[in-house]
Amino acid sequence: MNTPTNARQQLDEAFRYAFLLDWGTRIGLVALVLSFAAYLSGLLTPHVPLDQLPSVWNLPVNTFLERTGTPTGWGWLALAHKGDMSNLIGIALLAGCSLPPLLGLVPLYLKRRDTVYAVICALIATVLVLAASGILSGGH
Repeated sequence: MNTPTNARQQLDEAFRYAFLLDWGTRIGLVALVLSFAAYLSGLLTPHVPLDQLPSVWNLPVNTFLERTGTPTGWGWLALAHKGDMSNLIGIALLAGCSLPPLLGLVPLYLKRRDTVYAVICALIATVLVLAASGILSGGH
């Protein structure tokens, strides 16, 4: 089949984006399942013991955080080894799984000297990283 050049380029872009996004979601899902299994099995001890949960569930968030010693922002990384916090690894992977596909498009665009699209992808990736870092939190 003879595909026009522009259509072939779009297929290459779509394939690369879909391939990387597919693998990112698979890795995130596996991380979620494994962390949940480790939590349920008791392999990873929870940060908030199960017997304490009923007494803190109904608290306002600030009181919950204070009583349980749960950090905010990226502070959860220090507790990622805890059963009830380890699921955040999978959530973070799923939330960030669009970053590799965007960055994967940049070399394709640069190869064919389509710098506008390369810059757009790089800028979107930069905004995603800044938003995840908390820099673009809007004062919260």
